[in-house]
Amino acid sequence: MIYAGIDIGSITAKAALIKDDHLLDTIVLPTGYHHLNAGIRVFDTLLQQTGLDRRDISAVVSTGYGRASIDFADKAMTEILCHGAGAHFLHPGIRGIIDVGGQDSKAVLLDDQGRVENFAMNDKCAAGTGRFLEVMARALEVELDQMGEVGRQADNPSKISSICTVFAESEVISMIARQEKRENIIAGIHDAAAARVAILAAKIRIRGPVMMTGGVAKNSGMAAALEKRLKMSLIIGSLSQETGAIGAAVLASDL
Repeated sequence: MIYAGIDIGSITAKAALIKDDHLLDTIVLPTGYHHLNAGIRVFDTLLQQTGLDRRDISAVVSTGYGRASIDFADKAMTEILCHGAGAHFLHPGIRGIIDVGGQDSKAVLLDDQGRVENFAMNDKCAAGTGRFLEVMARALEVELDQMGEVGRQADNPSKISSICTVFAESEVISMIARQEKRENIIAGIHDAAAARVAILAAKIRIRGPVMMTGGVAKNSGMAAALEKRLKMSLIIGSLSQETGAIGAAVLASDL
């Protein structure tokens, strides 16, 4: 039997297919304006590239920022549960998750069965999220996917004192005016964001091994800043962005 998971984030839509406890395939596409259209598009595109039909799918679970909009899903479940299930599926030894998404950040503690023991979430402020990094990238006129590489070239990281995105952006603009090096400013941005996420991890007393999930996991500079703040290594796989969708497919198999 084949099960599907669909994760509609604020920036990207992800889908995954699982058959007989094996991952068949995944896909990532831009979310766009309409969440339902994104869910249909990412699901149907994944089916096309695997040569499957909707009738082949036994159950679908939706998750993410736009999970409620996926009206063809059998059930909608939280990102916390889905990222937990996905991380456990990919690496059964995982005990902690740091998920940095477009709109929020989460720290999750798992038991040895991949069940959620505790979590902390930042969903009231953009600080420490992909949105925070996106705003800063625009102010610095650098591509978002280049921030990690550029920031790791810093020789004297700047100090960003504000945790508010609006005030931090003003700080960055002032640093640009003072002609501080772009790489130093970016390194400072990563550290400021990592400090915010580390607070969440401390709240739940996160323990290793820890996996970093979400699109921001692809930012090597942010990952390095988090490892420094947490004083531990992070496991970052090639499917970090698809972890929630994979977990949703895993949970679909339990329906």
